[in-house]
Amino acid sequence: MTQKKTRTILIIGIAVAVTVIAVIVINKTKKTGLMQAPGKRGGSSVVSVRSEEAAIQTLNDYVITNGEVESQSAIEVFPSMNGKIASINVMLGSHVNKGDVIAKVDPSEPGTKYALSPVEAPISGSIVSSPSKVGAKVSTSTAITMIGDIENLQISAPVPERYVAELKPGLKAEVTLEAYPGVIFSATVSRVSPVVDAATRTKEIILNFDKKDSRINAGMFAKVKLYTSKYAGCIAVQKDSIVSQNDNSYLFVVNDDGTVSKRTVKTGKTVDNLIQITDNLMTGERVVVEGMLSVSDGARVNDIAQPKPAASPEKAAADEKTAEKSGGRK
Repeated sequence: MTQKKTRTILIIGIAVAVTVIAVIVINKTKKTGLMQAPGKRGGSSVVSVRSEEAAIQTLNDYVITNGEVESQSAIEVFPSMNGKIASINVMLGSHVNKGDVIAKVDPSEPGTKYALSPVEAPISGSIVSSPSKVGAKVSTSTAITMIGDIENLQISAPVPERYVAELKPGLKAEVTLEAYPGVIFSATVSRVSPVVDAATRTKEIILNFDKKDSRINAGMFAKVKLYTSKYAGCIAVQKDSIVSQNDNSYLFVVNDDGTVSKRTVKTGKTVDNLIQITDNLMTGERVVVEGMLSVSDGARVNDIAQPKPAASPEKAAADEKTAEKSGGRK
């Protein structure tokens, strides 16, 4: 019985010792984890971020649409008699003078014979639409072709109805043509249609090129970037730097001591990747634009946008001597 009791006491003692050791190890592990947890004030971890300086910027809002290059002044050409086209004397792009015969129409009917009726150019210019084909039947309301002034070109483009309130003559635009990728031609709105097309829910605008350019031809497809509104007088930052939480918007500002502060802000207009900050941010402050999801209020950071200046040779030598003295102490 004595041996059995001794064995029981020994087992209980071992179990208690194991339990105490386990508790000590767990507490030490927790303490070490807290010391190494990133984003805590006074912690040893430092998160790398990139910041940008807050500055007042003007945002230019715009609308993207497609258009067609055409002559500023063009007129359709109609025959004076019904009949069949007997001949065509021009082709697309041909230059004609007022009074030139561009086609002849045969008004003859079965059993009758009439002289060919000439179709004359009403103005001087160039043929800007493909003429009708020989043999085609035409009437006095059928346009055989169109004559225009290809020296003075314009762009006609539709704009969706939701942007109608912002349309007015004088708006600036950047025009690109498929034939010249990467080349930007400047243009200005000269006329805005007074009505909205009920079928397409768009309003047509006419833009004139700011400069003549021989590379631009009538009939070309144009992509138009029309600038509509300017938003000025506010700080603008990258849209991705804003973090939303519980219907609030906030960002992180880098402090002089190498930490960041979480800052609740009010936002304004957004254009492309820029957003206006209308309250609680000053010009000159540095806003975290990369790495903001890895930090919290008070976290220590390494701002890669502001590398620390290299130490002077004198300071480097002094630091080395200090390190040697510290290392030689017992």
